Amino acid sequence: MFAKDHFSRWLGIHCTKIASGYCELGMEVREEMLNGFGIAHGAITFALADSALAFASNSRGRHAVSVETSIAHLKPVRVGAELKAVARELHGGNKVAHYQVEVSHEGEKVAFFKGTVYRSSKSW
Repeated sequence: MFAKDHFSRWLGIHCTKIASGYCELGMEVREEMLNGFGIAHGAITFALADSALAFASNSRGRHAVSVETSIAHLKPVRVGAELKAVARELHGGNKVAHYQVEVSHEGEKVAFFKGTVYRSSKSW
């Protein structure tokens, strides 16, 4: 799935760990990712967390797509920051599953993301 995820690769996201219902990703914040305040655009942490959700929820062997997501931005992120996203399954139903993703920099949480996915019957 990652090999075909051109957006995640374009962002410079790399996968550090994946297990059933779990995923860890990392990426470095680049200058072109900054907003007018000189901090990372909120879409950057959202995209990283959303990718972690996608890989964690699809790690169960069935196609899963997000149906609802939300994010809380806790701290500003600066250029050069190496971000880490950790996605964990909170509840895994047959058709619907819930995940949380924590995005951090140097051990400090910078964003908290929640996502709900729909699992189809189609296998990977």
